[in-house]
Amino acid sequence: MKRYFIADLHLQPERPEITRAFLYFLDEIIQPGDSLYLLGDIFEYWIGDDAPLEGMEPALDKLQQLSAGGSEIFFQHGNRDFLVGETFAQQIGASLLPEALVVQLNAGPALLMHGDQLCTDDEPYQQFRAQVRDTAWQQQFLSQPVTQRRAIAEQMRAQSKAQGAMKADSIMDVNPDEVRQQMRQHGVQVLIHGHTHRPATHSDQIAPGTGKRFVLGDWNHRGWYLVEKDADTSLELVQFTPE
Repeated sequence: MKRYFIADLHLQPERPEITRAFLYFLDEIIQPGDSLYLLGDIFEYWIGDDAPLEGMEPALDKLQQLSAGGSEIFFQHGNRDFLVGETFAQQIGASLLPEALVVQLNAGPALLMHGDQLCTDDEPYQQFRAQVRDTAWQQQFLSQPVTQRRAIAEQMRAQSKAQGAMKADSIMDVNPDEVRQQMRQHGVQVLIHGHTHRPATHSDQIAPGTGKRFVLGDWNHRGWYLVEKDADTSLELVQFTPE
């Protein structure tokens, strides 16, 4: 059995090549019995379980088949799909995860996050994050008609894109002190996250030893995954191109 970690697919009707890459991953790479961790921003946006994105049915069917075949699927919210709920999770046979979770890997405990909470230098974003993660705000948003929710989501996407273009790259990356603080707080030497779209493996001194941080890549016509193989204590970050 292997464990796979992916994030930042940003599935959307306008980008069918991403859906094709995801279907290839589900058909050709992951096998029944393997575990799959979806660490946020799997969808470009999500306005409620009653209004799934168009064109996602083949991918959702594959996830359900994978779950029915004995695979464990886990879903952690990102900054784009934080409104994914239990109805959707049950549909694909997944378990919803908290925004920070320690899991036991072959090499020891590892902290899983989407990663946006590590970008503490971006104070306006952190304020926005606190707002949309608030239960009362979410309930109020979900009470609105689908057409209105979709319009708000499109407006938020446009604002995010415009604001991101004006921010320095360093502002939108993780804060190293926050990374170390989170790893120490959770007692881990391994951190796995996405969000920044900067796939890499980083090493840092995290008492009592050297810690590793694996950053998952964002998808286009190619995909990224992190894999832990059977009884193997190493983690491998892989980019693939569908054949």
